[in-house]
Amino acid sequence: MKTAVVFYSLDGNCTLVAEELKAQLNADLIQLHTKDQKKRGKIGKIIWGCLMVFTKKKPPLKPYTFDPSAYDLIIFGAPVWAGSPASPLLTFASETEVKGKKISFYLCHGGDKGQAFDIFKNWFAGNNFIDGIDFHDPVKRNKDEVKQQIADWVKGL
Repeated sequence: MKTAVVFYSLDGNCTLVAEELKAQLNADLIQLHTKDQKKRGKIGKIIWGCLMVFTKKKPPLKPYTFDPSAYDLIIFGAPVWAGSPASPLLTFASETEVKGKKISFYLCHGGDKGQAFDIFKNWFAGNNFIDGIDFHDPVKRNKDEVKQQIADWVKGL
């Protein structure tokens, strides 16, 4: 089964998970980057992320190449901002038609995942959803535990 992991990572948490998914599933990685690469402190990141979510802004992305028809399974990964998947995934969902695919999601957060899974499902309606997973601060956790959590999850994919 050909697998893609499409993800956005601000602090490396989603990158860590994506790289482990690549190792375990031989997946292709498509990392999304916003055109706005301004360095922000912790408070600045929180304000910027919340502003994007609450105003439903779609931050412009740097160019990327992705053809959903080339994959059997697509896994999306995003940090949670204000109970929602990070806004760069909203930009992706509005720019790239993904329909009739087997898809799943992973979320990385430092607090609560909120309604992020339901929001993801709304953004990618018309697909066959497989249960997603969330990770609490994976960069700060024991790497072997994170790898095992991912291994247990991918068995169901």
